[in-house]
Amino acid sequence: MNVTIYDVAREANVSMATVSRVVNGNPNVKPQTRKKVLEVIDRLGYRPNAVARGLASKKTTTVGVIIPDISNIFFAELARGIEDIATMYKYNIILSNSDQNKNKELHLLNTMLGKQVDGIVFMGGDITDEHVAEFKRSPVPIVLAGSVEESKEIPSVNIDYKQAAYDAVADIVEKGHKNVAFVSGPLHDTISKLKLDGYKEALEKLGVPYEEDLVVEGDYTYDSGMEAFDRLKEGDAPSAILVGNDEMALGVVHAAQDAGMSIPDSIEVVSFDNTRLALMVRPQLSSVVQPLYDIGAVAMRLLTKLMNKENVEENTVVLPHRIEKRGSTK
Repeated sequence: MNVTIYDVAREANVSMATVSRVVNGNPNVKPQTRKKVLEVIDRLGYRPNAVARGLASKKTTTVGVIIPDISNIFFAELARGIEDIATMYKYNIILSNSDQNKNKELHLLNTMLGKQVDGIVFMGGDITDEHVAEFKRSPVPIVLAGSVEESKEIPSVNIDYKQAAYDAVADIVEKGHKNVAFVSGPLHDTISKLKLDGYKEALEKLGVPYEEDLVVEGDYTYDSGMEAFDRLKEGDAPSAILVGNDEMALGVVHAAQDAGMSIPDSIEVVSFDNTRLALMVRPQLSSVVQPLYDIGAVAMRLLTKLMNKENVEENTVVLPHRIEKRGSTK
């Protein structure tokens, strides 16, 4: 049987209110009484009921985190930033994988709210009008991490994906490349669209014609990176490729090497995200640095401010990016 606050109060011969004050760190308890109550709590193995405490205080000190796939290194690094700041501010985390499925995302959102969480950090590739409507109906604050909601009505933390892609392509073209491909994530994904816009804008401003055949859509996986390169080599093979994430970039590099190409001598590759995967391939990947840990940490800190009704000057936070050059480019 679960030990209740009533059991502790009876054993310690104090009121339940006194036990509650001890558990919640209220200073208005005599040291001798506090010591006696804590000894009983330890002996009985009492654990305060978070739901019951939440009903009384209207806070459960629990935050829901909805993430597409915790096994993906990109989201794992984001989640670590969220967890560290949550721990700092004494919040517990309920973590759920959505598999980037809209129906599952919306179901998990309502499940989290049913668990009386104090706030939610949400990560997803495609934020639809339906998502936004649900976010607005939420009785608790929601912050997007590494996810773009175009109206900017929902608090979010990101980098400028369009500018980051522009900078990467501009750097490639300025080295003399005229045949630059882009291996994108799913193009219904808002962030992938922004990266494609940056790619196109850089080509246009630097006088390089845009060729639709040089844009290949992947799904962020290693296999789709390999398949994308195999499609690109069928035509006029590009001399440089921007890839939408590190995992696909590994697939591009290995497919190019399987085809007998040398990187970076035959073809240069620049990826996105700069996860640990960028260092686990030879040559190591040049990559757009997206500060994943910081995005998670800042999103969680923003959520704590909203949950505690602190003043928030800017709901839409854009963190800086840079390009880390390694062996996959000259």
